[in-house]
Amino acid sequence: MNVASAHPQPIKPADAVGRKQAVWRLIGPALLFSGVAIGTSHLVQSTRAGAVYGLGLVGVIVLANLLKYPAFRFGVDYGHTTGQSILAGYRHLGRWAVLLFALAILPITPIIHGAVAAATSGVFIAVTGIDATTPVVGAILLLSVGGVLLAGGYDWLDKINRVLLSFLVISTVLATALVLPRVAWPTLTDFTWMMDPVAVLFVIALAGFMPNPLEVSVSQSLWTARVESDLRGENSGSGGGSRLEDARLAFASGYALTAILAICFCIMGAGVMHSGAVTPESSAPAFAAQVIDLYRSVLGDGAALLASVAALSVMLTTLLGGVDIGCRIVASTVQQATDRTEPAFFGAIYRVVVPVIVGLDILVLFTLLSDFTTLMDLATSLAFIAAPVIAILNHLSVTGPTMPAEARPSRRIQALNLAAIIVMLGLTAAFFTLR
Repeated sequence: MNVASAHPQPIKPADAVGRKQAVWRLIGPALLFSGVAIGTSHLVQSTRAGAVYGLGLVGVIVLANLLKYPAFRFGVDYGHTTGQSILAGYRHLGRWAVLLFALAILPITPIIHGAVAAATSGVFIAVTGIDATTPVVGAILLLSVGGVLLAGGYDWLDKINRVLLSFLVISTVLATALVLPRVAWPTLTDFTWMMDPVAVLFVIALAGFMPNPLEVSVSQSLWTARVESDLRGENSGSGGGSRLEDARLAFASGYALTAILAICFCIMGAGVMHSGAVTPESSAPAFAAQVIDLYRSVLGDGAALLASVAALSVMLTTLLGGVDIGCRIVASTVQQATDRTEPAFFGAIYRVVVPVIVGLDILVLFTLLSDFTTLMDLATSLAFIAAPVIAILNHLSVTGPTMPAEARPSRRIQALNLAAIIVMLGLTAAFFTLR
């Protein structure tokens, strides 16, 4: 992790070419955000939403993306401006803020990873046809991910993610366009689900990972800080660095792509599964096979094969990125809680955390995976419950004294974040009431 002054001087690219190169580099963290999001919230939850409720939950998907945007972007703002994880902003609020974050996130991290591993193994089994159980395949994948992270192989994720994401985006948008005639459009205004407690609980679960768990804002700050530090180092002799506005624009572009794809998967689920009265399967491999059949029924066998391989690749990227995010969050939390901010200490903690987290993830797979959809809803619901805590801490960090006045978010986006916090607190209360 790169540490910079709490009040760095604005550094701008030397010329137009330098600015374009900087924006291209800044798109990397935004696309990593999309790559991690598409795995579970899109392939699984959005498709299930369309399959069960038609287009009835499209508004929920749009609203969840809109309301959670400020808290995610605050991670970009803090990382770009200070060169630090937004957890450093928590520490400036007081050690209590770091400990509160740890209590809200760390206990549920293995459950989230377990759900992602189950979804990934389901797609792997469906694509390869391997004769193995979901926990066994998931454990093998998690061990492989841990090995890659410990070997330092995470650096290639940005380039690979761009290629895989590009193909999945093209195939998904094309499939969505072709399935539009099959969609039952009256379901778009069907809000009868609001009177069904089971449906409301699913909405909470859907919002938990839509488009990502809110703790991803921490890794977003780390990714952004790293790219900005590289840019400043490479171009120090000619003004170097990038503009905060460019970092915000790059993230907003990736975020918009993520939201559009979430709607696409919901439409595909509605057009093929809901219209055909196909009930989503409860096992990970069976549900993954249904998702692949979405592409096959619309694009044909050849394109479906390519799309399924892309889906598997993106799920593997999601698992790799998700485990890395969890381990970075734990290591950064330990750093801030102990006031040991030197990069070498972060690296040492990270190397210890990876095998511990992977071990706990595997334990979740073998103990909680009696039903895939139940595990997925548990993970996403717990993520949603933690979301208002993170949104509040992020808000206080980017409006606090460690952020220069010119880098603080506008009043409009601050108001949107406060509205999001109110909505999330209300849904959290509803979750506990209905449970």
